[in-house]
This record gives sequence, structure tokens and C-alpha cells, in this order.
Amino acid sequence: MATSETEGQRGGGCPVSAQGDIRLDQASLSDPAILAHPNAFYRAMRTQDPVHYDARLDMYLVSRFDDLQAVVKDPATFSLERGYKEQYAKGFSDEFQQILIRDGGGFFGDPIMTDPPYHTRIRKLMESAFTGHRVKELEPRITAIVSELIESFADKGRIDAVNEFSVPMTVRVICEQLGLEHFAREKIQGWSLAVTAQIGRMQTREQMLENARQICELQNYLIQCIRERETEPREDMISDLVHARSDDSENPTLSFEEVVPLVRALLIAGNETTATAMTNLLFILATEPDIARQLAAAVDDERLLNRFVEELLRLEPPVRGLARMTTRETELGGTRLPAGAHLLLLFASANDDETVFPNPREFDINRSNLGRHVAFSAGIHRCVGLALARMELKVAAREIVKRLDNIRLDIAPEDIKYLPTIATHSIEHLPLMFTRRK
Repeated sequence: MATSETEGQRGGGCPVSAQGDIRLDQASLSDPAILAHPNAFYRAMRTQDPVHYDARLDMYLVSRFDDLQAVVKDPATFSLERGYKEQYAKGFSDEFQQILIRDGGGFFGDPIMTDPPYHTRIRKLMESAFTGHRVKELEPRITAIVSELIESFADKGRIDAVNEFSVPMTVRVICEQLGLEHFAREKIQGWSLAVTAQIGRMQTREQMLENARQICELQNYLIQCIRERETEPREDMISDLVHARSDDSENPTLSFEEVVPLVRALLIAGNETTATAMTNLLFILATEPDIARQLAAAVDDERLLNRFVEELLRLEPPVRGLARMTTRETELGGTRLPAGAHLLLLFASANDDETVFPNPREFDINRSNLGRHVAFSAGIHRCVGLALARMELKVAAREIVKRLDNIRLDIAPEDIKYLPTIATHSIEHLPLMFTRRK
């Protein structure tokens, strides 16, 4: 798939040489133009400085596939817990925590974003809500949700794909699974953006205060739901977590202080990043006719449809990167790192690494190493909800191509705006035109 990212970056005022090359000494991932169109920046790092220090972020950006794999395989040296805590509400952490303690039922750290051995126990208990059998049983219900949504606008000929398809679909799926009733899509969308902003590194103090207010509201809502499940369990994921048990003789269940942030994580990650992936799917179908034809040809072939989803995730992963921190002095990719170095693992750049994925900007469902992509991270912290995300993407791709035709942008490509965050690569609005497939 050809891109025009270099041209888009010039237009945004990025530091680009006369030859169109990125000047790493003058560039930063925090630059809005690079955030929107990052691939030339990623490529420059992989070839010139694969573990690149971004002074404006005060982080080392890990851009190559092999270096990223080295990090995720060594959680003792590269701590996710320390990196995540350093990233969270960066610049406003103390004030943010005080607000949540005062108004939001408490400040709850993220148990899933920790290191072994604590993480091992949390992961085992959390996986009880995501068994492969359970996810497979969801396919008919997900199909019904997707079909109903598409049918609601198939004859309109125009939608904003973010707010009329991607977000409503993923919110409905995860809310049903969590057992959250009478939810408002706009409310959950706002909560999701507030939570992900805490690892996005781009919020002002005023935005932090509003985000903290939103997260307090979210936590108070979830706390009420969790307390209800403690006395009256249901057939839903919240009940699964509240009543999960392991063979750990000392800590066989999750505490209340662990359940609250785990439910919060399932709600947010279960809709925000998957909605980004849905929007990426529709953007590609609208801008790459050859890829749209590949999907149409694969729609009745389960194997090819699954491969289509994997290549989509490799090409346009919804999560840009997550943080780590070194626990000791070490070397990575030829760069010497001190203890306490803050790293950002760029999954999107690793998926674009030409030494692992030849011609990485081409969409190729016949790649021999398709399963090596790191869209869901890797190692012990691989996304616990990946099976559900894959299922949602597969069903959405199948039902979209069955019902819609001639999908195209209803906006100039250069006018597409992206959310200001280093954590994800999320389109704010995606106006589309289409016809109903006959």
C-alpha cells in the first residue's frame, strides 16, 4: 500500500531535509504532524538510530522488531510497571491521584500493567473472562450487532465511521460482555478518551482536570456495578472477575482494589483500541481499492478472512506503543541505557520493519510470517483480549463487504485529523460515502 506520509509531513512543518529525509536531531514523536503520519519517522529511526532518544518526550524510542522482542523477553531488566507508572498522568501525577482519591472512590493502579510475579497471578485470574470457547460463542451475537448497525445506515450513503460505526459497535460488544446496562455510547467514549489520555503525554493541566473528573465518574459507576456483583453474580465478565479463583493458596481471589481497575481496563481497552482498529479497516477500504477487492474475494473463506485481519493489524496497529523502564544499566540496539531510562516500544514501527516483513507498506495476506506481528504486544504482556478483538474485526470486515460497496472518503485525505496521543494512532472523524451492495 503506497502512502504519501512524507508529503503530508512537509505540509505540517516537520523537520525534513531537502531530499525528503527526516532530521532525527530536530524531530520528535510529539510533533502533531509526525503523530498523524509517522512511518517516515519510524523508518529514519530504524535505519539511523534504532533506539533513539526523543528529547522532547525524554524517552528512548525503540523502533526495530528485534530490539522490541529483546525488551519484552526480559521483564526483569525492562520493567513495564515502572515505565507505565512514569508515563501515567505525566507532569500531573500527584494532583491527578488526589482528585481520584477525593472524588472517584480511590486511586487504583493498573494490576495488569505490572511485573512478575504479581503480574502472573493477576493474568491467570483475568484470563478466566477470556477463554477461547467463550469468545467463539460470541460470534453470532457480534454478527447481529454489526449487521444491525450497518443496516441502520446502509441506505444513507454517508456516515462518520468513527461515531456511527466503530465506537457504537465496540462499546455495545464490551458493555454486553461486562453486563453493563443502560449505557450511553457518548459517555463511555468520553471516559475512554479520558483514560487513554493518561498515557498519551499530550494533555494540558486543564485537560487533565476534565479527564480526572470523567474518570471519577467512570469509577463511581463501576464501583456500584462491582458491589452489586459481589452479592448477586450474573453471567458476565464483571462477575467472572469478582468471583474468579486460582490455586494460589495465599491470594486465590482478586481484591476489590484489583477488580475495579481490571474492569476499568476491560471497558476502555475493549472498546477504544478496537474502535481504532475498526476505523483503520474502513479507512483502508475507502482508500485502497485493491485491498477492498481482496477482502471481497476472501469474505466466504474463513482462513483467508482471518489472514486479512492479521495483515490489517500488522499494517495499521491501533496501539502505537507502550512504555518500559530499565531497572539497571544495559545495552539495547547498540545504545547504552542507564538505569531508569524511560522507553517507548513502538509496535507500529516493529510491524513496519523491512528486515522482518519485506515490502512492509504492501498489504499481503500471503506473507509467510504473518503471525509474527506485534499489534497486540508480545511476551507475558500480550493483550489478554486479543481473541475478542480479532473476532470483532473479522465479523466487521465480513459484514461490511457483504452490505456496502464503493466505500470512499467524503473528505480530502489531508483533512483527516488524528487524536493527539503517543499511545494510539486514532482518527478523530472519518466521513465516508458508499452504496448498498446489491
